[in-house]
Amino acid sequence: MDETATIRSEVEKFMEREKLTLSDLGRKTGLNVGSLSSIITGRRTMSVNQLDRITGLMGLPEGHFYELYIQDNMTATQPNWRRLRPFIFRCADLDKLDCIYQTVSWLLDNLVYCPILFDAAEELLQEGKKDAAAILYEGVAVTEHSQHSERLALCQYRLFTIRVGNDQAQNLHAAARFEPYAERLDEVLQLDALKDLANVYRSLRKWDRVDKFAEQMDILARIHYFADSRQHRRGEDPYAKLSRPLFVYIAYSDLLRGEVCHEREDFEQALQFISKYTDLSWVKENCAEVLHWKEQFQEWATTNAYSTKLFSGDLSVLPQYVVHIKTIKDDVLLSLLNITDLANRFNINVDEVFEHFKSEIQYLTEEKNAPGSYYDNRLKAERLTRLFSELSEYYLQKGEIQVGFKYLLESLAKSASIIVDHNIGKRVGLLGTPQNKAFKEG
Repeated sequence: MDETATIRSEVEKFMEREKLTLSDLGRKTGLNVGSLSSIITGRRTMSVNQLDRITGLMGLPEGHFYELYIQDNMTATQPNWRRLRPFIFRCADLDKLDCIYQTVSWLLDNLVYCPILFDAAEELLQEGKKDAAAILYEGVAVTEHSQHSERLALCQYRLFTIRVGNDQAQNLHAAARFEPYAERLDEVLQLDALKDLANVYRSLRKWDRVDKFAEQMDILARIHYFADSRQHRRGEDPYAKLSRPLFVYIAYSDLLRGEVCHEREDFEQALQFISKYTDLSWVKENCAEVLHWKEQFQEWATTNAYSTKLFSGDLSVLPQYVVHIKTIKDDVLLSLLNITDLANRFNINVDEVFEHFKSEIQYLTEEKNAPGSYYDNRLKAERLTRLFSELSEYYLQKGEIQVGFKYLLESLAKSASIIVDHNIGKRVGLLGTPQNKAFKEG
């Protein structure tokens, strides 16, 4: 396309080539002839809907003229948000992110558009258009970088949640970038932010960071939960915007801190944290959602108590643990990981358990990208990597070389998909074991 071209000139060429009058153009596009006349004569700028109709009539791809549309609008004395807002959303539909970037950069020359663009970003995020929303959040954040506004902190929080994905190196970077802004958020929203930060660091196995944010979440949640809430008596619910009932943040903090103690092999302290979310009699609410979460924490407490006792060396509860995990199919991955880790630590034969879960292990081996949130998939990938590593060690120590080597390769393949893997050295080392040497020579 000629660099000096405008949408008007391109439409005029098309009309001349096709021998169309304004009436013909109006009839074929369904647009008002008077509006078309004003557009062609340059008295008004067309809307993105009008542009899309004309582009379709011309047989051109959707969004073909969007770069020219930006130029046409930039020649106006004052940006027309009534026209530019639908344009940004239409660009999001078509994944024309460069056009969104150009438009946002131009609009943010005037600071009055900061709150307007932030609101638009919130709508785009609600619609699931994360990449488009990120451009708006980034623009607003850069414009307000020298401020200490809550809007700046909220932009950084939204960008953090958007950036978190399956690349653990990127997740680490995203968490580190967001950390300084967490405490600038509204106190209620901080609870979700602290939860999200703890979850990212949990999947990265950075237990000091998990402990830090879990403790902060606990303190803040308790302040709000046990405070005299006069707002509730006025019919207002300041916690409605939370993703979980308020008590969950207290119980989940105890769960996370118990897991931290477990990983540090402070099993006595881990059991103390488990006892805290075992007894949730202090929870005042009794709606269906609250009852669901209470039951969930009861199940987690039972599972984690068995696991902690076992790893502390109390193998007498192993039969009870095995019976228990057979009833909780939704958490079979973690259960299998624990069983295999225990077997390797204490040299226990758990073939019978593996036989019972044979179909589940096969499913986990074949599963690629199961549906779920980014957090669920990250944690699942990290646990799968460790499970395959432990299974490899288990079977290699038993002398079942082919099976052990199969799981070793599964573990290495899975670790490559999550980028950051703290156990890869251990697995690569297994390639040099006498069993694998024998396997390769045989």
